[in-house]
Amino acid sequence: MAKKLMKGCEAIAEAAIQAGCRFFFGYPITPQNDIPEYMSARMPKVGGCFLQAESEVAAINMVYGAAAAGARVMTSSSSPGISLKQEGMSYIAGAELPCVVCNMVRGGPGLGSIQPSQGDYFQATRGGGHGDYHPIVLAPASVQEAVDLMQSAFDLADIYRTPVMLLADGIIGQMMEPVEFPENPVRRELPAKPWATTGWAPGSDRPRAVVNSLYIEVDELQEMNDRLQARYKEIKEKEVLVEKYNTDGAELIICAYGTVARICKSAIKLCAAQGVKVGLVRPITVWPFPEKELAEVMAQDSVKRELTVEISAGQMHEDVRLVINGAKPVDFYGRPGSYVPTAEEIFEYIMKTREA
Repeated sequence: MAKKLMKGCEAIAEAAIQAGCRFFFGYPITPQNDIPEYMSARMPKVGGCFLQAESEVAAINMVYGAAAAGARVMTSSSSPGISLKQEGMSYIAGAELPCVVCNMVRGGPGLGSIQPSQGDYFQATRGGGHGDYHPIVLAPASVQEAVDLMQSAFDLADIYRTPVMLLADGIIGQMMEPVEFPENPVRRELPAKPWATTGWAPGSDRPRAVVNSLYIEVDELQEMNDRLQARYKEIKEKEVLVEKYNTDGAELIICAYGTVARICKSAIKLCAAQGVKVGLVRPITVWPFPEKELAEVMAQDSVKRELTVEISAGQMHEDVRLVINGAKPVDFYGRPGSYVPTAEEIFEYIMKTREA
């Protein structure tokens, strides 16, 4: 299929539809508004359902209902809207239901700005809502990668019966890039859904399906949590995605994700022109975090230190520090809010701190 120039939000919406999403419930907020707008036009054409809910809270609970019936369902929002969806996401995780949530991150805290940010990392990777749960969190660095990850997000949700979040800064949602949609996408082998509440009649061969996240008895709640933790352990073992760029023989390793990682690649080229070897470890799954992969790169004798770059006050940097655990010096460059560093700034910071 030929490549097509598309805005990030619209490409993500189309990728979801091509992955089999037939239910979308959402509420407007910048900078993700192009997703529901696109869905409102496309869903009726593919026999799907688009519904603008009365609030973000209502939207996530509609997602809960469609997921309980076994449907491929999605919602999207931006930072403050995602905050309102967190209680519902915890219920969905507790009920062991699959769904996809897209967060086009904007500046915060509070209403913040409509500019891009990475300040929702903690919220996304730590679950965001109450209880011990994690969604799988995918962090694309381009519009094409966002398309590719959306194609697999629904499969991951179905396989592990869990919410999957696409975490993208607002730049990816609003930028336009050429994208290609595979004519015959590779689909993973998916489990049956005997748990789906699609109707039951006396005498039916299938058991009655009950969706629930309320466990009054302590032993039953412990059993559910043990089941979730075993699932998260399996996800950590099987589903980590990471890009290693120019890491062999590097003296400095940058850790960055999303759009910032692309900027860092330009800074790495500026360093190379000065004879300084710098590499990049880019988490694509920010949960599960690529702990083993980062540790292996940092263990190289050539690596002297690490630098995390983010559009935040250093949220992912905490995961990086946990992995390196004092074995080598770690540093951070970034700003909270919506300030996007340039390649030249990062290059100058690397050279200045290298000489210090």
